[in-house]
Formats: sequence, C-alpha cells, structure tokens
Amino acid sequence: MRGVVADKAPEKATRNLYIETYGCAMNLADSEIVASIMADKGFKTTQDIKEADVVFVNTCSIRDNAEAHVWGRLKEIKHQKKTNPGMIVGVLGCMAERLKTQLLEKEQVIDIVVGPDAYRDIPQLIAQVEEGHKAVNVLLSREETYAEITPVRLSSNGINAFISIMRGCDNMCSFCVVPFTRGRERSRPSESIVKEAQDLYNQGYKEVTLLGQNVDSYKEEDELGNLICNFAQLLEKVALVAKDLRIRFVSSHPKDITDEVLYTIKKYNNICNYIHFPLQSGNSRVLEMMNRTYDREWFKQRLDKIREVIPDCGISTDVITGFCSETEEEHLDTVSMMDYGKFNFAFMYQYSERPGTLAARRYKDDIPADVKLKRLQEVIEVQHKNSLALNQEKVGSIQFVLIEGFSKKSDASLRGRNDQNSVVIFPKEHYEKGQYVKVLVESATQTSLIGKAIELASFS
Repeated sequence: MRGVVADKAPEKATRNLYIETYGCAMNLADSEIVASIMADKGFKTTQDIKEADVVFVNTCSIRDNAEAHVWGRLKEIKHQKKTNPGMIVGVLGCMAERLKTQLLEKEQVIDIVVGPDAYRDIPQLIAQVEEGHKAVNVLLSREETYAEITPVRLSSNGINAFISIMRGCDNMCSFCVVPFTRGRERSRPSESIVKEAQDLYNQGYKEVTLLGQNVDSYKEEDELGNLICNFAQLLEKVALVAKDLRIRFVSSHPKDITDEVLYTIKKYNNICNYIHFPLQSGNSRVLEMMNRTYDREWFKQRLDKIREVIPDCGISTDVITGFCSETEEEHLDTVSMMDYGKFNFAFMYQYSERPGTLAARRYKDDIPADVKLKRLQEVIEVQHKNSLALNQEKVGSIQFVLIEGFSKKSDASLRGRNDQNSVVIFPKEHYEKGQYVKVLVESATQTSLIGKAIELASFS
C-alpha cells in the first residue's frame, strides 16, 4: 500500500482506529483516505468502538438534522470514553470545518478537529493530544486532492468502490454550505485516477463510481492553464481500463453536463446509463434565488436532450421544498416538474437554513415548518407514484445486473443493480456476488425490480 511518506515503510499496526461516517459518498471516500494515512502510522481499523484507541466521527453539515445526529452520537461516545479515558476522539469533515474551535468548546469529549483538506496532518495532531493539548487544523487548500494516497476500502463488499476525482465546489448555490466547508474546486491528475481504477480492477472490483461535488466540471490543466483532460475524456479513459469494469459517476450540476459527456456514455457499454440531474426547484424565480444558473425551461430542454441521446437513461434528482419566500404556486411548479421529469429516484428535503450560506445572509427563512413538511409530502407522493410506474414498465424485460451480495431480507436472494441504478432482487440459485447476470423481471415495487436470473452475462 502506498502511504503518505513514499520513502518510509508503514509502521506495524499496534493501535486501533474506529471511524464513523455520516453524509455523502464523498465523506465515505474521505474516511478511506484517513484510514490509509493512519495505517501508515501503525493503526488498523476496527468495527468495535470498545477496542479503539482513536475514534473519528466524519461529519456532514448539509442540513441541521445531519449535525443533530452527530451531536447525539458524540454524547454517546462521551459515555464510552469514561470506560476508556485514554481514547482520543476526533471530529472530521464538513462540520469540523464549519464550526472549528466551537466544537471543542461545546463538547468536552472532543480532542481533535480536522477539516477535509487537513487529513495528512492527523498523525501530528494526535501527537499533540498525547502531549496533553487539544488539536485543530481546518485550513482549506487550493491544491490538496490526496491523489497519491491509496484508500483503505472500509466495509467493502469487494465489488463496488469509490474514486474521488476532484474536491470542492465553485458553484455557490445560495442554500449550500459545501463551498465553505470543502473549498474551491481542484481536480486530480487523470493518470492517478486511471491507475486507481486499474488497481481496483486488478483486485477484483467490478464497478467504480467517480466522485466529486460536481464531477462534470472536472478539468486537468497543465502549468500554463491549458486544458489537458475534461470530464468526458476522463470517463473514456476509465472506461478503457477494462470492458467489464462498470463505471458510474456522481454528482452533477445540470449546467455542466455537456453533449460530449452524453455521447461518451452512449459510446461505451460499461459506462452506466444513469445520471444524477439535480432540479432543486421547478420554479424559475426560486431557481434564481438559489443561484442555480438555469431556469425551468432550460432544465426541461436539457432533460429532453439526455433522453434524446440516451433513451433508456436512468435519471435521479434532488428537490428542496419551502425555500425562502416560495409561494404555493411556485411549489406547484416543482410538483409539475416532477411529473414532467419522470425521475427514477429523488432525494427530497425541506429547506434547512445553514449558517454562513448566501441564503442565510440574504433571505428570510419565512416558510412555516408545517408548510415545508406539507409541500415535501406532496413532492414525495408524486415521486413515489412515478417510481412505481417506471419500475412496473420494466416487468417482462431482461435486465443486465451486477450482483452485489445478498438481499437485505434473505440470504436466499441476491441483490444487484441494473444499468439505470435500479435495485434488482432474484433467487440466489447457483449465482454468486461479482457476477453479471441477465434477470427477467417478473414484478416490481416502488423501490425494486423482482425477478429470476436466466443466465450469466458479459459486456462482449
């Protein structure tokens, strides 16, 4: 395993590290980076907090509810520390970056606070704590990508893996805290990304997901600022690693999904026909207040283009209800857009004001909580109806599925996903995790396709 210091062998594992991860896939990828840095310093990961010498909580700040979960968990860890006074507790990630030293002041159990760009400094921060001091590093970077660090795959099924291709975000959506907690956009060299994909394939992984706050704005440049590789070109490079290595990516911003990206997806069978296409609101005035840089009609036209180029593309979205000053009529624009979009999946939330964001500084959070919830429930109802209808349309079809493991309900059934990211459940029989199979869909629920495997499949 490559570590942080290239000319020094990793120390023998003598201490235990326990990591809990909250929030998005980027946080999980970051936890895997942290585990690698710590492994270089003699730590092995454990699934049992009672065995831990160091406990890290990798946090999310996207909504108030996400932070509330972390505060509750820290209180539980405080009780755990009473039985193990020498245990070091650290808070990592977006919440660490947003609150900084306030975390140390509010919760005495915390010894270390580390922002997303300072993970290389963790061993030094632990040394400070062992000398009797609290330790903080929340400096954001314009260069850090952790490109040469090989992640330790945590809770891996050996089939799917994340590859972080870039960090940060430049979009400044008014509701979003990410630019303030993860800094400006910077992209990893494409060579390091392709090598990580090749290494994963050599280890037996069958699917990789390229990660970034906005992957479509990926750009590798030379020292003079000339473009070397854009996202479409990166997709092609990773697709060429192996024809049977399946490729996904997340997340996207609608303004950056170019025709070149769409035609690259269409060109390669191993790039999944699935795009996350965040709407946020179906009303143009609200979209302008959100600083999304597109309006309702533009979004519809871009959605139509995706389906023109990739007719069988699975599309998911994000929706926020009850944004500042949103009227009932504007909310109904979102409802109608959900029906127009016919999204396969949706991540739906009521607006949660985040301190420090543009919206918090500019607009009053003036929609009552009960109205936000009512509007959210209406959006959810439409999405559930559409999800069920889209899944039922697949009954009788044959789906190309990568088996990821047993279903959640029974070891007699297997679970996988098709090209469009839909969950597919079928009897185990003689099939095994990691195989590609063709599944005849016999029934469908709102969340899953259910059927029977008819034969092994391949990309050839």
